[in-house]
Amino acid sequence: MKGYIATIIVISIILIDQASKIWVKTHMLLGQEYVIASWFRIHFTENPGMAFGMMLPGIWGKLFLSCFRLVAVTGGIWYLSRVVKEKAHWGFTLAVSMILAGAIGNMIDGTFYGVIFSDSYHSVAKIFPAEGGYSGWMQGLVVDMLWFPLFHGFFPEWVPFVGGDYFEFFRFIFNIADAAITVGVAIIIIFQKWFFANENEPERVAEPVSQPQP
Repeated sequence: MKGYIATIIVISIILIDQASKIWVKTHMLLGQEYVIASWFRIHFTENPGMAFGMMLPGIWGKLFLSCFRLVAVTGGIWYLSRVVKEKAHWGFTLAVSMILAGAIGNMIDGTFYGVIFSDSYHSVAKIFPAEGGYSGWMQGLVVDMLWFPLFHGFFPEWVPFVGGDYFEFFRFIFNIADAAITVGVAIIIIFQKWFFANENEPERVAEPVSQPQP
Protein backbone atom coordinates (compact mmCIF):
# COMPACT_ATOMS: atom_id res chain seq x y z
CA MET A 1 0.00 0.00 0.00
CA LYS A 2 2.83 2.43 0.83
CA GLY A 3 4.27 1.89 -2.64
CA TYR A 4 1.01 2.98 -4.28
CA ILE A 5 0.71 6.03 -2.01
CA ALA A 6 4.33 7.04 -2.67
CA THR A 7 3.76 6.70 -6.42
CA ILE A 8 0.60 8.83 -6.25
CA ILE A 9 2.47 11.53 -4.27
CA VAL A 10 5.35 11.62 -6.76
CA ILE A 11 3.10 11.73 -9.83
CA SER A 12 0.77 14.34 -8.30
CA ILE A 13 3.60 16.73 -7.44
CA ILE A 14 5.18 16.30 -10.89
CA LEU A 15 1.86 16.99 -12.63
CA ILE A 16 1.16 20.11 -10.55
CA ASP A 17 4.73 21.34 -11.02
CA GLN A 18 4.75 20.81 -14.78
CA ALA A 19 1.23 22.21 -15.27
CA SER A 20 2.20 25.42 -13.48
CA LYS A 21 5.44 25.75 -15.46
CA ILE A 22 3.84 25.07 -18.83
CA TRP A 23 1.06 27.57 -18.11
CA VAL A 24 3.56 30.27 -17.15
CA LYS A 25 5.79 29.48 -20.11
CA THR A 26 2.92 29.64 -22.63
CA HIS A 27 1.05 32.62 -21.12
CA MET A 28 3.70 35.04 -19.80
CA LEU A 29 6.71 36.92 -21.08
CA LEU A 30 10.00 36.61 -19.25
CA GLY A 31 9.94 39.11 -16.38
CA GLN A 32 6.17 39.54 -16.44
CA GLU A 33 4.35 39.22 -13.13
CA TYR A 34 0.91 39.10 -11.56
CA VAL A 35 0.51 40.66 -8.12
CA ILE A 36 -1.77 38.33 -6.18
CA ALA A 37 -1.17 40.09 -2.86
CA SER A 38 1.42 42.44 -1.40
CA TRP A 39 3.27 39.38 -0.08
CA PHE A 40 2.73 37.01 -3.04
CA ARG A 41 3.46 37.43 -6.75
CA ILE A 42 3.60 35.22 -9.82
CA HIS A 43 6.82 36.40 -11.45
CA PHE A 44 8.13 34.56 -14.51
CA THR A 45 11.86 33.98 -14.48
CA GLU A 46 14.10 31.20 -15.79
CA ASN A 47 16.85 29.66 -13.75
CA PRO A 48 19.89 28.28 -15.60
CA GLY A 49 21.15 26.47 -12.53
CA MET A 50 20.09 25.04 -9.23
CA ALA A 51 17.19 25.71 -6.88
CA PHE A 52 16.31 29.24 -5.74
CA GLY A 53 18.33 30.96 -8.48
CA MET A 54 21.73 29.46 -7.70
CA MET A 55 23.72 28.50 -10.78
CA LEU A 56 26.84 26.97 -12.26
CA PRO A 57 28.62 29.07 -14.93
CA GLY A 58 28.77 28.29 -18.64
CA ILE A 59 27.34 25.54 -20.83
CA TRP A 60 29.53 22.91 -19.18
CA GLY A 61 28.11 23.87 -15.83
CA LYS A 62 24.62 23.45 -17.24
CA LEU A 63 25.41 20.05 -18.76
CA PHE A 64 27.05 18.92 -15.53
CA LEU A 65 24.00 19.98 -13.53
CA SER A 66 21.63 18.19 -15.93
CA CYS A 67 23.69 15.00 -15.70
CA PHE A 68 23.80 15.33 -11.93
CA ARG A 69 20.00 15.62 -11.85
CA LEU A 70 19.64 12.44 -13.92
CA VAL A 71 21.95 10.54 -11.57
CA ALA A 72 20.17 11.96 -8.52
CA VAL A 73 16.75 10.98 -9.86
CA THR A 74 17.93 7.45 -10.65
CA GLY A 75 19.36 7.12 -7.15
CA GLY A 76 16.21 8.64 -5.67
CA ILE A 77 13.96 6.10 -7.39
CA TRP A 78 16.13 3.26 -6.11
CA TYR A 79 16.18 4.69 -2.58
CA LEU A 80 12.42 5.27 -2.45
CA SER A 81 11.77 1.68 -3.55
CA ARG A 82 14.09 0.52 -0.77
CA VAL A 83 12.35 2.73 1.78
CA VAL A 84 8.96 1.30 0.76
CA LYS A 85 10.25 -2.28 0.80
CA GLU A 86 11.72 -1.86 4.27
CA LYS A 87 8.42 -0.38 5.52
CA ALA A 88 9.98 2.81 6.84
CA HIS A 89 7.99 5.36 8.84
CA TRP A 90 5.17 6.78 6.69
CA GLY A 91 6.40 10.34 7.33
CA PHE A 92 9.87 9.49 6.06
CA THR A 93 8.36 7.82 2.99
CA LEU A 94 6.33 10.97 2.35
CA ALA A 95 9.41 13.20 2.65
CA VAL A 96 11.51 11.04 0.31
CA SER A 97 8.63 10.97 -2.20
CA MET A 98 8.44 14.78 -2.15
CA ILE A 99 12.18 15.18 -2.65
CA LEU A 100 12.18 12.69 -5.55
CA ALA A 101 9.18 14.38 -7.20
CA GLY A 102 10.86 17.77 -6.96
CA ALA A 103 14.08 16.43 -8.45
CA ILE A 104 12.17 14.87 -11.36
CA GLY A 105 10.22 18.09 -11.93
CA ASN A 106 13.34 20.22 -12.34
CA MET A 107 15.10 17.48 -14.31
CA ILE A 108 12.28 17.59 -16.89
CA ASP A 109 12.87 21.34 -17.39
CA GLY A 110 16.62 21.01 -17.76
CA THR A 111 16.42 17.99 -20.07
CA PHE A 112 13.50 18.81 -22.39
CA TYR A 113 12.41 22.46 -22.20
CA GLY A 114 15.21 23.75 -24.40
CA VAL A 115 14.02 21.49 -27.20
CA ILE A 116 10.23 21.74 -26.93
CA PHE A 117 9.84 25.50 -26.22
CA SER A 118 10.83 28.68 -28.02
CA ASP A 119 12.37 31.42 -25.89
CA SER A 120 10.29 33.88 -23.85
CA TYR A 121 12.19 37.13 -24.46
CA HIS A 122 10.13 38.93 -27.11
CA SER A 123 6.93 36.89 -27.23
CA VAL A 124 5.10 34.22 -25.30
CA ALA A 125 6.83 30.89 -25.85
CA LYS A 126 5.44 28.36 -28.29
CA ILE A 127 5.47 24.66 -27.61
CA PHE A 128 7.10 22.52 -30.31
CA PRO A 129 7.90 25.53 -32.57
CA ALA A 130 8.59 24.82 -36.24
CA GLU A 131 11.97 26.57 -36.03
CA GLY A 132 13.04 24.43 -33.08
CA GLY A 133 13.58 25.14 -29.40
CA TYR A 134 15.75 27.75 -27.77
CA SER A 135 18.60 25.33 -26.94
CA GLY A 136 19.63 21.68 -27.10
CA TRP A 137 18.95 18.58 -25.05
CA MET A 138 19.91 18.87 -21.38
CA GLN A 139 20.42 22.63 -21.79
CA GLY A 140 16.96 23.82 -20.84
CA LEU A 141 16.19 26.49 -18.26
CA VAL A 142 14.14 25.77 -15.15
CA VAL A 143 10.93 27.84 -14.96
CA ASP A 144 10.42 29.68 -11.65
CA MET A 145 7.41 31.77 -10.73
CA LEU A 146 6.58 31.79 -7.00
CA TRP A 147 7.72 34.92 -5.18
CA PHE A 148 6.89 35.73 -1.57
CA PRO A 149 8.32 39.17 -0.62
CA LEU A 150 6.90 38.96 2.90
CA PHE A 151 8.78 41.99 4.19
CA HIS A 152 11.68 44.22 3.20
CA GLY A 153 13.70 47.16 4.46
CA PHE A 154 17.24 48.23 5.30
CA PHE A 155 19.68 46.74 7.79
CA PRO A 156 20.56 49.11 10.67
CA GLU A 157 23.82 50.98 10.14
CA TRP A 158 25.41 49.28 13.15
CA VAL A 159 25.11 45.76 11.65
CA PRO A 160 28.60 44.60 10.55
CA PHE A 161 29.26 44.23 6.79
CA VAL A 162 25.61 44.77 5.69
CA GLY A 163 24.71 47.91 7.65
CA GLY A 164 22.50 50.18 5.51
CA ASP A 165 22.02 47.55 2.78
CA TYR A 166 18.58 46.73 1.41
CA PHE A 167 17.12 43.32 2.26
CA GLU A 168 14.03 41.40 1.27
CA PHE A 169 12.54 38.27 2.75
CA PHE A 170 11.89 36.06 0.87
CA ARG A 171 13.81 37.29 -2.19
CA PHE A 172 14.20 33.94 -3.96
CA ILE A 173 11.81 33.03 -6.79
CA PHE A 174 11.10 29.31 -6.96
CA ASN A 175 8.69 26.67 -8.25
CA ILE A 176 6.59 23.77 -6.97
CA ALA A 177 9.47 21.32 -7.41
CA ASP A 178 11.80 23.49 -5.30
CA ALA A 179 9.11 23.76 -2.63
CA ALA A 180 8.60 19.98 -2.58
CA ILE A 181 12.34 19.37 -2.13
CA THR A 182 12.64 21.99 0.61
CA VAL A 183 9.58 20.76 2.54
CA GLY A 184 10.71 17.13 2.21
CA VAL A 185 14.18 17.91 3.58
CA ALA A 186 12.65 20.01 6.39
CA ILE A 187 10.34 17.15 7.39
CA ILE A 188 13.30 14.76 7.65
CA ILE A 189 15.38 17.23 9.69
CA ILE A 190 12.55 18.14 12.08
CA PHE A 191 11.12 14.65 12.62
CA GLN A 192 14.21 12.46 12.24
CA LYS A 193 14.02 11.52 15.91
CA TRP A 194 10.67 9.85 15.33
CA PHE A 195 11.53 8.41 11.91
CA PHE A 196 14.63 6.59 13.15
CA ALA A 197 13.64 5.97 16.77
CA ASN A 198 13.70 2.18 16.45
CA GLU A 199 17.10 2.22 14.74
CA ASN A 200 18.68 4.32 17.47
CA GLU A 201 17.39 2.19 20.34
CA PRO A 202 19.85 -0.51 21.45
CA GLU A 203 18.60 -4.03 21.00
CA ARG A 204 17.33 -5.46 24.26
CA VAL A 205 18.33 -8.98 25.14
CA ALA A 206 15.65 -10.90 26.99
CA GLU A 207 16.78 -11.97 30.43
CA PRO A 208 16.23 -15.63 31.35
CA VAL A 209 13.37 -16.20 33.73
CA SER A 210 14.60 -17.70 36.97
CA GLN A 211 12.95 -20.96 37.92
CA PRO A 212 11.60 -21.33 41.46
CA GLN A 213 13.73 -23.58 43.63
CA PRO A 214 12.06 -26.75 44.94
